[in-house]
Amino acid sequence: MASDAEPTPAAGLTHVRADGTAHMVDVSGKAVTARRAAAAGRVLLSPAAVAALRGGVVPKGDALGVARIAGIQAVKRTPELVPLAHPVAVHAVEVDLDVADDGVDIRAVVRTADRTGIEMEALTAVSVAALALVDMVKAVDRHARITDIRVIAKSGGRSGDWEEA
Repeated sequence: MASDAEPTPAAGLTHVRADGTAHMVDVSGKAVTARRAAAAGRVLLSPAAVAALRGGVVPKGDALGVARIAGIQAVKRTPELVPLAHPVAVHAVEVDLDVADDGVDIRAVVRTADRTGIEMEALTAVSVAALALVDMVKAVDRHARITDIRVIAKSGGRSGDWEEA
């Protein structure tokens, strides 16, 4: 039976009530601050797929462009995909894909001025851009592998700034 009382976090976990159930944290009392998060990841590809990307001859078309747009679109859908993520006002999204000798490096930077962080949005951008890239090159490389998706930097908010070493 649900209680109308404000949930008490269990053992310091912010998204867990005293009874162990998950809930969305109330951020209404937090100040609006400028926030930025960056995430990165890789898609490992065969030499044939790398050559197709570099030569602009991927059978489905502009694989890098499609992946970039997919990443941007995904940012706006993050609260629908990540159950406890708050809807935030997204003010800027950059998704960059760089072809390397063994695949594609993906980087996303997301900015907002809101009450909570935007790391999940940056991770979602990289994840969906990687998925779209795999879809675009699967005719050339059935063994494409998504790897190393992670937050690489964040700024703003109570916990301050952080960057991957």
